[in-house]
Amino acid sequence: MDGVYLTWLISALAIGVILMPLVKPPWAKVTSEGFIDFLRRYWLHIAIVLFIYNAKDFLDEVDRILMANTDGMLNMTPWIYALEGDMALWVQETFLADWLTAFMTHFYVVGFMVICYVSIFYFAYFDDRYIADRISLAIFWVYALAIPFYLFFNVHVTGNYIPGMETLAYNHTPEINDWFHRIDPLTNGMPSLHIGFPFAVWLCLLRFDTDGRWTVYRRIVFAYVLLTAFCILYLGIHWFVDIIGGMVVAAVAVSIANKMANPWWNIFDERTINARLVTVLTNPKRAFAVLLSGSKKILSDYKKPSSKETGVMLTVVLIIIASVITWDLTHQSIPAGGVDKPVGVAAADGWLVALDERDDGHSVIVQDLSKGNFQINGIEQPSMDENSTYAVQGNILIMANMTVLYAVNLDNLELVNKMNVTAPTNVDFVSDDCFAILQNGQMTYWDIETWEEKEGPNAPQDESVLVFEAHEGEIALVFSSEPDTIQLGNIGATGGLISVYLNATADSNEDEILEDSKGRSVDIENATITEISLSTEKLAAVIDVNVTKRLILLDTSDYEQGIISDPKNEVFDPYIGYGVLMYSAYANDNPDDSPEEYSDKEIYIYDLSTNLTKPLTADDVDQWGPMVLEDHYVFRQENDNGDGWEVMVQLKEPKLQPYASNILQIGVILAISLVFLYVMQKQNEARKFNRHGI
Repeated sequence: MDGVYLTWLISALAIGVILMPLVKPPWAKVTSEGFIDFLRRYWLHIAIVLFIYNAKDFLDEVDRILMANTDGMLNMTPWIYALEGDMALWVQETFLADWLTAFMTHFYVVGFMVICYVSIFYFAYFDDRYIADRISLAIFWVYALAIPFYLFFNVHVTGNYIPGMETLAYNHTPEINDWFHRIDPLTNGMPSLHIGFPFAVWLCLLRFDTDGRWTVYRRIVFAYVLLTAFCILYLGIHWFVDIIGGMVVAAVAVSIANKMANPWWNIFDERTINARLVTVLTNPKRAFAVLLSGSKKILSDYKKPSSKETGVMLTVVLIIIASVITWDLTHQSIPAGGVDKPVGVAAADGWLVALDERDDGHSVIVQDLSKGNFQINGIEQPSMDENSTYAVQGNILIMANMTVLYAVNLDNLELVNKMNVTAPTNVDFVSDDCFAILQNGQMTYWDIETWEEKEGPNAPQDESVLVFEAHEGEIALVFSSEPDTIQLGNIGATGGLISVYLNATADSNEDEILEDSKGRSVDIENATITEISLSTEKLAAVIDVNVTKRLILLDTSDYEQGIISDPKNEVFDPYIGYGVLMYSAYANDNPDDSPEEYSDKEIYIYDLSTNLTKPLTADDVDQWGPMVLEDHYVFRQENDNGDGWEVMVQLKEPKLQPYASNILQIGVILAISLVFLYVMQKQNEARKFNRHGI
C-alpha cells in the first residue's frame, strides 16, 4: 500500500518538475538554486497545504465514526440519487474500457497531487507572492468550507450506491483498494475536492493574473478540471451534483481568500515573521507591548461591533455548535455500569450479562439496558470462573460452570431449575423454549420448561462438534472431520443435516500480498471454521486459512456465499442480528508492522440490505466482541491503562448528553440574535454608503 502511494507521489513531483519550463512566466529561468531558496521564502505557504493534508486524515476518521453512530441519519445519498438517477452509470457504461480505467485511476491521484500541491510550489519557486498568497488561502478555505458537508451531509460514492455501477478506481488492484479504503471513508462526495481545489486555482489565475504570465498554466489547469470531471464520474466516485458543489465552494473560497490575504500576510509574511520571532526572544517587553496594544484595539472594535465583528462572533458560535454536536455524536458509547474487571460478556433482548472478577471470586452482573444500564442484584448463581459459560434470551439466563448449570428468571430472580453437567464448553439458546449444551464434543438439547432432553442434530459418535450456533430452532454445527464445512439442521431432527462447504479462496494477488508481509502462505485445503453466527437466512463464519482469518457470509436459503471482509486482514467475533453483521478486524494485513492507528482491532458494521460496511470505532485502542441488540450495540474495549478491558454500550439512535443540549440551546439563541444584528448592521452600513458614498 505504501509502495503504491510512494509511486504516485514521486510521479507527481516528477511531472511537476518536468512541466516547469512550459508553465513558467516568460522571463523566468529554472535553476537548481531556486529549489532550495523557495523553502526559506515560502515555508508558511507550504505549511498551510501540508496542514490540510494531515487534517483530512483526522476528519475522515471523525466522519467514519459519525456515520456509524448516527446509523445513516446524515446520509443524503438517496436524495441525490432521486435527483440524478443513473446519469453517472450512463457515463461509466458508455466509455468503459480496461485501458481507460487504468489510466483514469492513476490520473485521479497523480493529477490531483500535481495541480493542488505542486501549484503552490510553482508560485513559490518563481516568487509570485501575490498569487501564492491567495492560492494558498483559497485551498485552505475550500477544505474548511467542505468540512460541514463532509460531517453532516454525507454522500456515498456512486459505485457503492447506484445498482450496476462499480468503483473502478477503488477495485483496480488489491493494493490500490487497500489504500483508498484506508484514507477515504467513501461518504465524502459533496462537494468534490478533486474539482474544488483545481477550480479554485484556476479562478485565482483568472482573477489575479493580470499580465498573463500564467496563461499556459491556467489553460492546463482548466483542461485538468474538465478531464477530472469526466474521470470522477467514469470511475464511480462522484455525482454530477458533487461537481457543482466543488465549483461553488471554490468560488466562495477565492472570494474569502482575497479579502483575507492582506491582513493575514501582513502578520505571517515569511519575510517579516522571522524578525518578529527574534523580537520576542531578544526584547520580550517590546513584543508584549505590541501584543497588548493590538489586543486593546481588537477589544475596542468588539465593544462597538460593526457587521465584520458580528460576523466573526456568529462564525465562532456556529463552530462551537458544530463542534459540540460532532463531539457528542462521536462519543456515544459508555462503559457498562457496575462492571469493574469483566472476563466475559453476553447480551440479547435488551439484557447485558457480564462475568466480573471480584476480590471474593467471579460474579455474574446483569443489566437491563432498556432501563438505561439498570443493574439487577441478588441473582442466584453457581460458583463461576473465567472458564464458565452463559447465555441470555427473553427473560431467562442460563449459567454453567464445570459441574452445574443454573437457569434464572430475570423478571422475578427466581431459580427456574438446575442440572449437573460435565465441563461444558458452550451453552446457548436454540429457540424460546430450548437450549443446547456442548459437552465432550457432543450436543444435548433441553426443554426450558420441562427440563426434558430433546432430539436434535449432533456429530457422529466417532466425531466431535467444534463450534455450534443456533437461531429460532435452526442449528449450525462444525464437525472435527470437516472443519471447513457448515452442517445445518433443525431442532427435533436427528439426521438429514445439510453440508455446505465454505470457500475462503480470495484473489491470488491478495494471497501474494499476505505472503510478502507475513512470510507464510494461505492454506485453503486446511482451512478451519473458528467462529459462526446465525440469523434468519444468514450465517457468518470466520475461517482460519493459516496466514489470516476471513469472514464469509452465507445465505442459508440458496447457499450463495462470499468473502465480505478484506481478505488480507484478520477478522474476529461475527454477530448477526437486526439486519446487520457486526465483527471486529484489523485494519492492516500486518498489524505488528504498521502505524499505531492501524495496529489495533476495530468494530465494523455490515448492512445486510445495502451490502455496505462502515466502522463503528476508529482509534488506537483494541475493540472486539461486538453484539447487536434491538436498541443497542455492545462491544469490549481495552481500558485506558492497557491492563484490562471494559464493556461498552451504545444506543443505536444517537442521543445528545444534557450538557450538549444546554450548550446547543444557548447557541441557537445566540445565533438567532447575531444573525438579526448582522443583517441590521449590513443594512445600516449600506444606507450610510448610499447616502455619503463612504
